[in-house]
Amino acid sequence: MKLLLDEMYSGLKEYFETLGWDVLTVQDVGLQGAKDKEIIDYAKNNNLLLVTQDLKSADLADLKGVKYVLISNAMIAKMADAKIREKYQNTKEK
Repeated sequence: MKLLLDEMYSGLKEYFETLGWDVLTVQDVGLQGAKDKEIIDYAKNNNLLLVTQDLKSADLADLKGVKYVLISNAMIAKMADAKIREKYQNTKEK
């Protein structure tokens, strides 16, 4: 499966490639600053999985049957919280 990283995640391209993914960014395909619908249509036409933090893009992808992963702020906060608690177990003030 090939990934399409939305604009906010373009800086993660090398990380995903290192993890073995075939990756394009919105910038790579000439869609920087494009409307959400254009990005969704591109993902659909090219059978790409969209990685985004944009709820509207995720909703449009869902409506159009495009594969996507929504990385929400809550998800990021939970991952950071877990890592902080793992590394600094007894340092959280109450």
